[in-house]
Amino acid sequence: MNHKKLIAPIIITIFLVILLMFYFFLCMMIPIPIPLKIIFLLVLIALIGVSVYNLCERIQEIRSGEEDDLSKY
Repeated sequence: MNHKKLIAPIIITIFLVILLMFYFFLCMMIPIPIPLKIIFLLVLIALIGVSVYNLCERIQEIRSGEEDDLSKY
């Protein structure tokens, strides 16, 4: 297995999670009602979850040797 192909998806996912966490902390500094903050937090948690799920799927694709997604279509 080529570990070099795993580096980019992992780095991009880490960067995206850090960016989404930054947005959340920035939102906490803005004076908006608590229910909106909770909704915003839930949306960001969902986005982080989807990003991590997508990373796991991509890692499985790379490990199985199915790197070209266009070959499915």
